[in-house]
Amino acid sequence: MTLFKNLDCMSQKEWPLWEVFIRSKQGLDHKHVGSLHAADAEMAVQNARDVYTRRLEGVSIWVVESKHVHASNPDDAAAFYEPANDKVYRHPTFYTVPDSIKHM
Repeated sequence: MTLFKNLDCMSQKEWPLWEVFIRSKQGLDHKHVGSLHAADAEMAVQNARDVYTRRLEGVSIWVVESKHVHASNPDDAAAFYEPANDKVYRHPTFYTVPDSIKHM
């Protein structure tokens, strides 16, 4: 009862924004599928399940409060990634793949 009382006092507008990541199959990586508002992590996972996996699309759900996600600025991409251009050994074209190796 106390939990619901606290949730009633808090309007949805005040709930934090959560980013939702779903892993579609075992062994694959999690993909960002969207965002939602929820009062806490448990509610965010349950809401993400209801909203983003209605047709059994996932085997795992991650939720991260948006304020904890840090990203580079797309406007700074040229300067941010520039240092990698002078390191040709990081590019796959630097290596020769033997003919005996298939599916590469």
